[in-house]
Amino acid sequence: MLPWVGLGVLVLAQICYPLTVGATRAGLTVATVVLGYLLSVGHALLTRGPRAAAALVAVATGGGFAIEALGVATGFPFGSYDYSGELGPKLAGVPLVIPLAWTWMAWPAWLTAARLVSPGVARVALAAVGLAAWDLFLDPQMVAEGYWVWRDATPALPGLPGVPVSNYLGWLLFAVLLMAALRPLAGAVVDRAGPGDAPMFALYLWTYASSILAHAVFLGLPASAVWGAAGMAVAAVPLALALGRDRRPDQPGQRPRQDRQPQQGPPADATA
Repeated sequence: MLPWVGLGVLVLAQICYPLTVGATRAGLTVATVVLGYLLSVGHALLTRGPRAAAALVAVATGGGFAIEALGVATGFPFGSYDYSGELGPKLAGVPLVIPLAWTWMAWPAWLTAARLVSPGVARVALAAVGLAAWDLFLDPQMVAEGYWVWRDATPALPGLPGVPVSNYLGWLLFAVLLMAALRPLAGAVVDRAGPGDAPMFALYLWTYASSILAHAVFLGLPASAVWGAAGMAVAAVPLALALGRDRRPDQPGQRPRQDRQPQQGPPADATA
């Protein structure tokens, strides 16, 4: 129940975003990221146990901060950029809220891949793309708000000036490293998706659909709506189809398949 409540609060905050401007919008951006972070880490803790939650924080929050600090200092792997002061306190030039955003979407991206493909390289690849493609929405939106700026934004994707292609490639590189490290650190408990992961699947699909709508209609960013829709579709569309199949009975009179899946065992008992 708690994850669903958290998701509801997050959705309300995101709905309010297009209705605000200036410092209010910046503050709401920070609050939204914090809510998303608490939702994902809290879900990992409740459904997979302390080890999985700690692994998520280590690789996504800790790793996210490290790669952002490296990027601000050297320009690698994203390109040269600077953050404004609108997103709150900084450490090593990085607003502290930024690594929380990595973590917020890393967990639903991983669970989506766990739902769709078997463990191995394919799962890591899908989870990485599922996370990195989110930046096709995020970076154009945040640059348009002035939260960060690129010193050299060329070459850029068609219709997305102000953000170099190197940024998206850097996101993908880090996302691969993040997802490859998550399973060894978290243990076998993250190998399977289960009924308790429904709030995270809803979060991923909500992020996908709402971002398309917001960029296309409310934020005046039609190009990023198209790019983001295409990128995140790699994970979001198969997820939606799989969940739809789970809701259909195999035979007349049977319950939907997801209702007949065995419940997950106690997360604390799982080992690597």
